[in-house]
Amino acid sequence: MSRSATVVGPIRATDAQVSACDRDIAGTPTQDVELIRVEDAREMAPADARELSRLFFGRLCTLEEGTREYQYTRNTLIEMNVSLVQFAARRFRARVLGGGLDMDDIIQVGIIGLIKAIDRYDPEREVEFSTLALPYITGEIKRHFRDTTWAVHVPRRLQELRTELAKAQEALTDVLGRAPTVKEVAHHLELSEDEVIDGLVAANGYTSGSLDTAVADGDAPSTASRATRPLAERLGEVDPAMELFEEFHTLAPLLERLEERDLLILRMRFGQEKTQAEIGTELGISQMQVSRILSRTLARLRAGMLAV
Repeated sequence: MSRSATVVGPIRATDAQVSACDRDIAGTPTQDVELIRVEDAREMAPADARELSRLFFGRLCTLEEGTREYQYTRNTLIEMNVSLVQFAARRFRARVLGGGLDMDDIIQVGIIGLIKAIDRYDPEREVEFSTLALPYITGEIKRHFRDTTWAVHVPRRLQELRTELAKAQEALTDVLGRAPTVKEVAHHLELSEDEVIDGLVAANGYTSGSLDTAVADGDAPSTASRATRPLAERLGEVDPAMELFEEFHTLAPLLERLEERDLLILRMRFGQEKTQAEIGTELGISQMQVSRILSRTLARLRAGMLAV
């Protein structure tokens, strides 16, 4: 064993019942083997970690969960195999850096997968631990990206479609020499155009920017002289309908007090945009009567709004 494992002292196996999972590679029962207590298990060489992990897994089978010895053995297995997490996390390095994330956070997420693999590993199957652990670790990291890195929560199918769309657009751009159309992407992925559009819209929810972010004005003559303003001042326009909110809020109770015929005439004149003659014909009254009713009703509503 290399010097990366600092030996503090041996731990001799107790006289616990020995099962098939209590044997090492050579078939020697672990009750006859002294396990090594180590410090700085994370610094252990991968080859040494694999060798010692076999002994610790065999020992774990003989211990009662919750005991001090069980916790030590399990925790040491975790520490010795953190290198598997680091190995799995490397494939996500570009995604982490591009998303402004911290690699240490991804390592912690991967360790959760490692712990799940340790708890589910069965030495009796005689399968290398890394074969089981890597899918668990990778799956936990992918789940973290899926559930926590999106600025806006979107369905999982659309999250997965975003990745497929990115690959398809990149491949088609190389072939066509230009950005592909929605129709071309849909044909390439054998999807409908509506599904592609849904995926493209959902992709906008992956990242978000603060409205307080300072951006340069585009109409300045040079970059050096451009003034900066918060993004909120450059996006969107004032909705003119917002100015009518208070008026509508005040008008609503006044309309409820009108007689049914007066309210009907207002609806026909301003909602259905009918002429006074058309309203009179439909209600069986003269145009003059319609005009008088409208004038009286509007004056009453105007007075009511000014009185508030």
